[in-house]
Amino acid sequence: MARHKEFDREDVLKKAMETFWCYGYKATSVQELVESMGINRGSLYDTFGGKSSLFQAALAQYEEIVVKKTIAHLEAPGAAKVAIVNYFYNLIDHAVADAQRKGCLVTNSAVELCSHDPDTATRIVANLHRVENALKKALVRAQEKGEISSKHDLTALASFLTCTLQGLQVISKVNPDPEVLRKIAEIVLSVLE
Repeated sequence: MARHKEFDREDVLKKAMETFWCYGYKATSVQELVESMGINRGSLYDTFGGKSSLFQAALAQYEEIVVKKTIAHLEAPGAAKVAIVNYFYNLIDHAVADAQRKGCLVTNSAVELCSHDPDTATRIVANLHRVENALKKALVRAQEKGEISSKHDLTALASFLTCTLQGLQVISKVNPDPEVLRKIAEIVLSVLE
């Protein structure tokens, strides 16, 4: 008779996500995962299939918990230029408040794994497109409201903003000085004027 699992899958998955987010994929051992998740190795393999599939589930969890929440303001009805500006400054506020300097799990994973892990690359590309699409929708509304120039190529602008957001995530891990990050954001956002 199979033993009943005595843990909440979403809870242990969130703990795995936090562990990968802090240390990265390669630097996180299975032992660290079972300790942080509070389960045994057998349960990890039975429930998630192994470290690689657990990581993919953790990335999906991050998308639902973190990314979905952060882009919700961009996707809100009527969200336009102010939502984009707030998105940048909220990112900076979170980065500065993060004493562990975790950055963004999507960005971290892109840098660490995408060149040699097709599964992660596919997931990261989809995630970045999700952010880019949310930015583009807000840009379209901003243009319709006359908040930004009608001369802008909104697809290219959304790509530029997404790229810059990823760069800010990396810089915030190296130098979380709010003044430095805000000056970068001011220059980036000046393209919306």
